[in-house]
Amino acid sequence: MTINRLQRTAAAAAALAFPASLAFFAPQAQAVAPAEPYGPACSSVPAEGSGSLEGMAKDPVATAASNNPELSTLVSAVEKAGLVDTLNNAKDITVFAPTDDAFDKIPKADLEALLNDKAELTKVLTYHVVGEKITTQQLEDGSFKTLEGSDLTTKGSGTAFTVNDSSKIVCGDVPTANATVNLVDTVLMPPSS
Repeated sequence: MTINRLQRTAAAAAALAFPASLAFFAPQAQAVAPAEPYGPACSSVPAEGSGSLEGMAKDPVATAASNNPELSTLVSAVEKAGLVDTLNNAKDITVFAPTDDAFDKIPKADLEALLNDKAELTKVLTYHVVGEKITTQQLEDGSFKTLEGSDLTTKGSGTAFTVNDSSKIVCGDVPTANATVNLVDTVLMPPSS
C-alpha cells in the first residue's frame, strides 16, 4: 500500500510539473519572435498582393522592390545599371532602398545625369547594399562595408535610425527572399574617390 501511495504522489507531482514547465517556456518562445517591419512609411506599403510585406518576403530583393509602388525610381535605376540579377542572386544582403521621395530631393537635371551615367549610377546603387544581414540591434551604432567598397554608418535606437547622419530609415526590417530592406528617405552618396 505504501508503494501505491508513493506512485500516486509521484504521478500527481509530474502532472502538476508538466503544465508549469510549459508556462515557463511560453514567454521565451515569444521573446525570440522575428522582428517586425517598423517606421512611418510601412503604412503606405500595400496591404495585400505581391507588393505587400507578405508578398515581398516571397521574392528576391530586386523583384520584390519592383512590386512596391514606393520604389519605382530605384527599380528603374537598378534596371539601367544592369544590377537586377546581381541583387536577386545575392545571399543574405541588406539593402538601404531610397524611396521615390528620396530621389525627388535630387535636382531633376542632376538625377537625369546620374541615371544616364552607368558607371556612376552603379557606384551609387552598390553603396546602398551591404553584403550581410544587418539586425536592428546592429543599426544602433554600426559601420558597414558596402558592395561599392566604402563604409556607411548607422545610428539610433528603438525604431528611429539614421544612415550617414542624414538619411532616415522610414520603413525598416522588411524581409525579402534573399535580403533585408530598409527604406530610406535620402539617396546615399558614396565618398568621393
